[in-house]
Amino acid sequence: MAAGFTIGEVLNQLKEDFEDITISKIRFLESEGLVFPDRTDSGYRKFSDDDVNRLRFILTAQRDHYLPLKVIREQLERLDAGEVPTTPATDAEGGAPLGMPLRMSEVAQALEAAMATDSERLLEPDSSGIALSVDELSDATGLTATEVRSLREYGLIGADTGATSFGAADLLVSRAARELLRMGLEPRHLRMYLQFVDREVSLFEQVVTPLLRQRNPEARLRATEQLDQLTVLTGRLKRALLAAALRQTVHGG
Repeated sequence: MAAGFTIGEVLNQLKEDFEDITISKIRFLESEGLVFPDRTDSGYRKFSDDDVNRLRFILTAQRDHYLPLKVIREQLERLDAGEVPTTPATDAEGGAPLGMPLRMSEVAQALEAAMATDSERLLEPDSSGIALSVDELSDATGLTATEVRSLREYGLIGADTGATSFGAADLLVSRAARELLRMGLEPRHLRMYLQFVDREVSLFEQVVTPLLRQRNPEARLRATEQLDQLTVLTGRLKRALLAAALRQTVHGG
């Protein structure tokens, strides 16, 4: 087949919309039977426009709807049968996307809640009830099962659930960790951030302990506000200090 796109050309088409796409990911989706490129006589893959659109559908379903591959495969089978795929649609009451299992809908909601930055939601107890297995967290975040297990081994996730399952906070940590891992870091490298957090928690506790000892809602609210402000301000300080140090690395002198 002379016409069509090479796998590298497909990667370039998708890269703008899906920053973490790789040639290995495209090959993996092919090995899972989700996309079927033709082959040249020499064995090279050749992707059609339909193949590229199919990949866009798969990647969008993973990124925007947190669907596992099993559900995406079902959606694609409907597409192949000439039916309208239901992944992007919502139900009549504005609830979860049609065709999206309730469990994965809850995962999406928990992730959205975990990513909230206002103090009231950032510091309140997790009431989502989410308890994900290794495979479910892998599907929801794009991490491999091996990466999930490594993050748990190094104490970055699973601490609040006794390492038997993963909650909403673990979703947020895993998503952040995924981006760092794709930059070439390893789970063991991320362990140092736990040490940073432990030191900051000890410092922040000294600031708010007098308020927490009062044991009344107003004092607890003020403690929450102080902790949120400390989080923002120390974040700015760390970014400024790190930028100054890295300028020395880049420019020297």
